[in-house]
Amino acid sequence: MKIEANGITINYQVDGTDGAPWLVLSNSLATNLAMWEPQARELGRAFRVLRYDQRGHGATEVPAGRYAFDLLVADALALMDALGIRKAHFAGLSMGGATALGLAQQHPDRFDRVIVCDSPCQSTPSSSQQWEERIVIAQKQGMEALVEPTMARWFPPEVLKANPPHLDKVRQMIRTTPVNGFIGCAAALADHNYAAAVATVKHPVLFLVGEKDAAAPPMRKLHEALLGSRYVELAAAGHISNLDQPEAFTRAIADFLAAK
Repeated sequence: MKIEANGITINYQVDGTDGAPWLVLSNSLATNLAMWEPQARELGRAFRVLRYDQRGHGATEVPAGRYAFDLLVADALALMDALGIRKAHFAGLSMGGATALGLAQQHPDRFDRVIVCDSPCQSTPSSSQQWEERIVIAQKQGMEALVEPTMARWFPPEVLKANPPHLDKVRQMIRTTPVNGFIGCAAALADHNYAAAVATVKHPVLFLVGEKDAAAPPMRKLHEALLGSRYVELAAAGHISNLDQPEAFTRAIADFLAAK
């Protein structure tokens, strides 16, 4: 389904139980709302689950140019407004994880519990340079040139060797990501820092990360900086931890949302 929000047409899907608490799921760079299928199915038993394609991804509109990360944060809030969602839990992975932390900081009255997955929630000089290099590859060679290098970063070598079915689904999501959407969001990832103000967040927060994701060490620091937050590391999972360990990932979220 599609709706106008924050000046663009956003593609979204709603699953789960009518009248249940809302849970919003926000995708990573170079994926789309299909990445959340295992979680939408299971968590939809207790929640009204809203998935959406971030700006420039999936079937959401693809404005040209570089995006600011605060624009991605504003998109999520505008989508909630357009759908009449006053308050929700919010979970995001990688780019979506930084979106989650940005929302918690900028719009605390609109969220209950927040789950930040596989994201350090800040760029560094080194990561910014890497994003700029990937932008050049996308501009000159298209998304196909980024498929296998991205897979090598996202998934542990033993997972790539085993080649479970979810890998080809992820390859196809990367391959079909609009170039302008990748460029816009990669630019946002090259210049953001929600980690700096993590200690100001008043919500219950779960930091959830794959054991073999490079984001794990900085996410441990985020957890240590935010008093009362939870930290869960998923054994043998890489960057797209919800697909590497779907049952454990979903259980960690369900337990966190059910906790008193």
